[in-house]
Amino acid sequence: MAEQDLPQLIEEISERVRRRIVAARVGREEPCTAAPWRPGEAAKEEESCGTGCTGCRSVDSCATVLAVQSGVGRISPDRVRTSADIAPYIDHTLLKPDATREDVVKLCEEAKRFGFATVCINSVHVGTAARALAGSKVLPIAVVGFPLGAALPTAKAFEAREAVRCGAREIDMVINIGALKSKDYALVLKDIAMVVEASRPYPVKVILETSQLGQEEKIVGCALSKAAGAAFVKTSTGFSGGGATAEDVALMRKVVGEDVGVKASGGVRSTEDAMQMLQAGANRIGASASVAIVTGQKSAAKY
Repeated sequence: MAEQDLPQLIEEISERVRRRIVAARVGREEPCTAAPWRPGEAAKEEESCGTGCTGCRSVDSCATVLAVQSGVGRISPDRVRTSADIAPYIDHTLLKPDATREDVVKLCEEAKRFGFATVCINSVHVGTAARALAGSKVLPIAVVGFPLGAALPTAKAFEAREAVRCGAREIDMVINIGALKSKDYALVLKDIAMVVEASRPYPVKVILETSQLGQEEKIVGCALSKAAGAAFVKTSTGFSGGGATAEDVALMRKVVGEDVGVKASGGVRSTEDAMQMLQAGANRIGASASVAIVTGQKSAAKY
């Protein structure tokens, strides 16, 4: 993709999402026809989605159209009926700078005991976590460019590559917030793409730090993350004065559709918090209060 084409691409994506959100809200227009269609573009050959259309003229799949019409993100995973059912959706997290090796081992033991999806730690602890989790289904996640996101793309890529070498099986990177706010979309895209490439074959989540962004910036951040090949978009680091909200999760789900994950993190401390995020469209929860969440207790734990 040519650098000069990025502003137009982002504007088109932003406009399409704005139209989709408005259409779903007021019910005046079908989401699958809300995006402008250019003459000469071939319609997608898709089976009828049950809404009367037989081939959408936008980039949205029929599955995404149906999800938007029904309030995408408010669809809760069918298996989640009790607090214990939330465990497979949780990244059990410990990102405190003073975390010790013993703390990390304890985190891993809790993850195995309660059946959490992963443990999420700073990259220095990846080797310890990988050894502690050996033989289990729990995966180690390393954060990259954490918590500011202001490192060079080459530095982030190097950190991701080293984390994978040490045993990380997912990477959570912080987006370049300043570049995004400056509308330097080429740098944002390059930053994410380099980490995605360095992390192969393992998935990358892009932390947007939603509390620091306006709605348009959130939309663009999600669009660029998807374009760069990220597997997830993620709300927050938990270190910048704001955490996940149901509104942000729902917006992110609308932007990325159903083929990219959404992780809600920061401030998720109870069963009710976690359920709200899942119902808003998250399919992964980042929390340090994970044990309290799955046991139905209250916790004041933070990252």
